[in-house]
Amino acid sequence: MPGGAGAFRARVANQTGRRACADRASVVNHARPRLVVIGNGMAGMRAVEELLQLAPGLYDISVFGAEPYGNYNRILLSMLLSGEKIIDEIMLHTPAWYAEHGVALHAGDPVVAIDRRRRRVHSRKGIELAYDRLLIATGSQPVMLPLPGNDLPGVIGFRGIDDVQQMLQAASAYRRAVVIGGGLLGIEAANGLSRRGMQVTLIHRSDVLLEQQLNADAAGLLSQHLQARGLSLRLKANTQALHGGERVEWVELADGSRIEAELVVMAVGVRPDIALAKSCGLYCERGIVVDDTLQTYDPHIYAVGECVQHRRLTFGLVAPVWEQARVCASHLARVGHRRYRSVRTATKLKVTGIDLYSAGDVIGGAGTEDLVLRDPRRGIYKRLVLKDNQVIGAVLYGDVRDGGWYFELIEQGADIAGIRDRLLFGRQYCQAHAAQLEATA
Repeated sequence: MPGGAGAFRARVANQTGRRACADRASVVNHARPRLVVIGNGMAGMRAVEELLQLAPGLYDISVFGAEPYGNYNRILLSMLLSGEKIIDEIMLHTPAWYAEHGVALHAGDPVVAIDRRRRRVHSRKGIELAYDRLLIATGSQPVMLPLPGNDLPGVIGFRGIDDVQQMLQAASAYRRAVVIGGGLLGIEAANGLSRRGMQVTLIHRSDVLLEQQLNADAAGLLSQHLQARGLSLRLKANTQALHGGERVEWVELADGSRIEAELVVMAVGVRPDIALAKSCGLYCERGIVVDDTLQTYDPHIYAVGECVQHRRLTFGLVAPVWEQARVCASHLARVGHRRYRSVRTATKLKVTGIDLYSAGDVIGGAGTEDLVLRDPRRGIYKRLVLKDNQVIGAVLYGDVRDGGWYFELIEQGADIAGIRDRLLFGRQYCQAHAAQLEATA
């Protein structure tokens, strides 16, 4: 990112300084029902987008967001950190968009209380607003391990633009960083900090990275690749405590070893942000419990995104959140015919130069069999998990071109008996072989 942290802050200010225009541009027409959206992130604003397409002008819409800027693509934060994207490139809805669509944006002013009896929300800055329908999209909060020293300056999560700004400031002033957590977010954070010139150690409690998405072989290739980039890996390691004075200085592991670091990033997962919903008496378990229409136990209140729990599941990937937004918007638009159903999703790692794709059941078990292709010279590994002549899982490393096709086969439950021997060579090869058979028949 050209210009470093100072230029980064300037770009954010440029995006946020005009947000008041969205408030001024929203003309309140009390003849229309009022929709209040709590949360200016990807889930809530995707629902607003869908609603505006289905029923433009149906509601007076007001959006409250905790962060002081427009809606941005949180998925691309790792590329913002690494310098592959700038702030303008990850913005989804600028303040001008809200003004253009008549949506009142209250950025940097989160809702702190919901009065369900009077149907009103109260913001931190003292705004009180009535609603006919309320959409809660408060997202999730990063899990911060309850370790001694976790409140030291320099110990942060990785969830928003402010976190990226702190990492950029640290990278410009210090040399050593520790990232705790070997999942997708941890690997992306470690890679970004390394690209910024820091010496990075990645700590993970399992003996393989991405253990939920990869088998041991693919995880081993990923580890080799990351180490070749200069990252240090401490696998099967548990963090015991963080130490320092005015700032974090070193990390103590359970085996007694220590790793010096002036920046510690915790990327060990997220939990649904349900504090506001619980405070107003909405029924919550791990998340805000919703039905198939994304309605809560209060018929005037809906919820979408990482804060919700649907049929015992919570969500952390974008595909199910997009579907939730579509379903919710259709019911808010009064054309409700959709019902939300959880769907399988695929995983792609957003690290430049590392091609990795994972979908379905990648571990397998009783009654399953594996098709495996290894090409160490080219750094390619493919593993397909089969059961009853169907693909139920796929792990691709180095060559992910056919990931989407394998995912389709998984979703469709397709019978692959006729192409089993050629399946690892991809869609194009299988189709060419089928065409050749037809031509000679």
